[in-house]
Amino acid sequence: MATTKKSKAVRRPAPAGREERADAPSPAVVSGAAAPLRVVPPPVVPDPEVPERAVRRRFTAEYKLQVLRQADQCAGVGELGALLRREGLYSSHLTTWRRQREQGALVALAPKKRGRPTAPVSPLARRVAELQRDNARLARRLHQAEAIIEAQKKLSEILGLSAPTPGEAGSIG
Repeated sequence: MATTKKSKAVRRPAPAGREERADAPSPAVVSGAAAPLRVVPPPVVPDPEVPERAVRRRFTAEYKLQVLRQADQCAGVGELGALLRREGLYSSHLTTWRRQREQGALVALAPKKRGRPTAPVSPLARRVAELQRDNARLARRLHQAEAIIEAQKKLSEILGLSAPTPGEAGSIG
C-alpha cells in the first residue's frame, strides 16, 4: 500500500495593504506546482582593470584659497579633520598651500607646468639644424651616387668596355 504525504503550505504574512483570504491558496504552492521563478540580476562586479596611468588632481587657485579660508575658520576639535575628509585632502596640502599663500597669494597658487623648462631657441640654432638636415640629405645622395658609379664600373669590366678618358668624353670622332 502506498502512502501519500500531504504537502504543508507555508503561510507567510501578507504584505501591508493586502488582505489575505483564509480560503485562498498560498501563492507559493498552487495545486502542488512549484512557485514561479523570479529573475534575479547578477551582482554588479566592479571592473578590476587598473587604469593605465593615475590621473593627477589639479586644484585651482580659487579652490585652494577657499579651502584655506575654511581651514582657518576651524576652531573646534576635529573640525579640521572633518574638512580634510570631506574635501578628500591631506594636511600636507594645507601646509604647502599656506606657504604658497605667504609667498604671493594667487600668483604662487597658480598651477605650474611640470617638467624640465624649455630652453629658449636662438635663430642660429634653427639655422644650424637646417644645415645639418641638408648635410645629411646630401651625404645620402653622395653615397647613392658612389654606389651607382661602382656598379657602372663593374658592369663595364664585365662587358669588356674601356672607360672613356677625360679627353675622349667631349671629342667628336
